[in-house]
Amino acid sequence: MHGKPDDSYDLYVLERRLRCRGFEHVAGADEAGRGACAGPLVAAAVVLPPRGARRLKGLTDSKLLSPLRRERLYEQILLHAHSYAVVVVSAAEVDATGVHRANLAALRRAVAGLSGPVDYALTDGFSVRGMTVPTLGIWKGDQVSACVAAASVVAKVTRDHMMCRLGDSFPAYDFSRHKGYITTSHSVALREHGPCSQHRWSFTNVKEAATQWRASQLGSSFRTSPGAASAHSRPWATMTAEVRQ
Repeated sequence: MHGKPDDSYDLYVLERRLRCRGFEHVAGADEAGRGACAGPLVAAAVVLPPRGARRLKGLTDSKLLSPLRRERLYEQILLHAHSYAVVVVSAAEVDATGVHRANLAALRRAVAGLSGPVDYALTDGFSVRGMTVPTLGIWKGDQVSACVAAASVVAKVTRDHMMCRLGDSFPAYDFSRHKGYITTSHSVALREHGPCSQHRWSFTNVKEAATQWRASQLGSSFRTSPGAASAHSRPWATMTAEVRQ
């Protein structure tokens, strides 16, 4: 059940106070997919229109919004934002650097990628060092800051669209349903089919599922034909490639 946005709280308070101190263009940055074991990590940065512009009704943390409401807000944000940027980090890149480092780098790149001027950046949860502008991390920032909430919507909707497309390419995993997060149905699919190229091998559950799947394939080969074992003694990458086909 989706939470109801609290319209009594003014999400624009932080931006307004920063503008009073001379920081006219305030960017919000947030990510989606950090905790997923499959699919990309997506970071977004958004600078909302300056004072006096129309506000986005119902804007809040993307996780508290229904899919339909998120989609509508996503369209409004892209239409009315002063500037926005999106960075996509593949599962392979997440594995290569680690999810936390990949997340920080993506947030930096998103803010740096904004086409318009940026005077200050607000990030969800924690401060991000290495920004080109002053920055402040805010606990539950996507529920107390309009620009961070807007970034969370852009990041999540962008990633959801990508996961739906991956669901068409890898139907066995039903990515369009769980978006690559660890759910019961996703765990069952991992055990039955093994990981695919979109899974993050740095995640323990993916490694365990790969081991279980490989063991089941070896056991099956021995039961069907003792001589068939040699077909399964090839490198794991080859076996994974066969699963993807």
